[in-house]
Amino acid sequence: MPSFYNFLLTEKIQKGSFALSRLPFSDSCTCYYQTSPPSEFYNLNSLNGKKGFIFAPFIASKKYPILLFEDAVSKKITLPPPGEKILLKDFENKDIDISYTKAFNTFYNALQNNLFDKLVLARYVDIKTSHIDLESIFLEACKQYPQQHIILVSTPQSGIWLMATPEILLDKINGNIWHTMALAGTMHKDKCNIKWSNKNKEEHNYVVKYILNCLQQYSNSINVSEPFTTFASNLAHLRTDFQFKLTNENNIGNLLSTLHPTPAVCGIPKEAAKDFILSNEGIDRSYYSGFIGPLNINNETHLYVSLRCMQIMDNCCRLYAGGGLLSESKKESEWQETEAKLQTMLQLLQQT
Repeated sequence: MPSFYNFLLTEKIQKGSFALSRLPFSDSCTCYYQTSPPSEFYNLNSLNGKKGFIFAPFIASKKYPILLFEDAVSKKITLPPPGEKILLKDFENKDIDISYTKAFNTFYNALQNNLFDKLVLARYVDIKTSHIDLESIFLEACKQYPQQHIILVSTPQSGIWLMATPEILLDKINGNIWHTMALAGTMHKDKCNIKWSNKNKEEHNYVVKYILNCLQQYSNSINVSEPFTTFASNLAHLRTDFQFKLTNENNIGNLLSTLHPTPAVCGIPKEAAKDFILSNEGIDRSYYSGFIGPLNINNETHLYVSLRCMQIMDNCCRLYAGGGLLSESKKESEWQETEAKLQTMLQLLQQT
């Protein structure tokens, strides 16, 4: 197999935009690329009838537009054998920093005052790095996290991002059958006899009810699974699957606008939670907790929430993580959850 680096040079797209996408459990990846910058949109409804590779932010703005590769050429590339998988190390929990404490207290007070049912608090850490070999770190992510969607994307507007995300926002399977999921509730998978706390169950139920309400506006045929435990790298999550048929597939943009951002990355009520997060979180999420993937390319759609991700910059990688807060949340346990989530990308930096 030609190296990704040589492939990109051969296609002369290193000055353009590209995305490498390895779907869960696949032995190949797809490269989407175009020499011109992606089209920019500022409203998800504008995606009705569109197709291409999408990279959408948490909240669309002039600074962070919805990016669509409308003229992308795609090429499938067979991946090399995965080789030996490295055993993930246990993370060393760091002291809670002052900025997180301040944001947590603000969010917690709003929940205690019944202004919100749920809020999601995110944070990031900057890791100083030398040159990052994009080919190596992408292949390492594919090897370490076979059950997750691995994406490496680069555009002039967004910069370079890598993610290993477990959460489907919208997926098309078996012709006209669509799929999404509620993925909320997290604990370290090494805990024996995983038993979900009432807090995790309640957090998960908020997301399930929200998604079902959204889908009922666009579908008359929805199947909902029972909640079950699933695993992504070193974490266990509580998950519920939804399969459905759309009454009008040309209104995908409207559905995305209704779904995104879900309570798994935002809060309830949605619009008030978005405004509260933007005003009080204290960080710039950028494209973290947005979504990414191909939309209606060769009749396939695989849109995933942009989680377990990092932004690759000069001499620095910015790693993001977040967690859902309810009125009974405890600062120490929520901090530890974000520490565990940060390990997905941190492990890659330690291996490459």
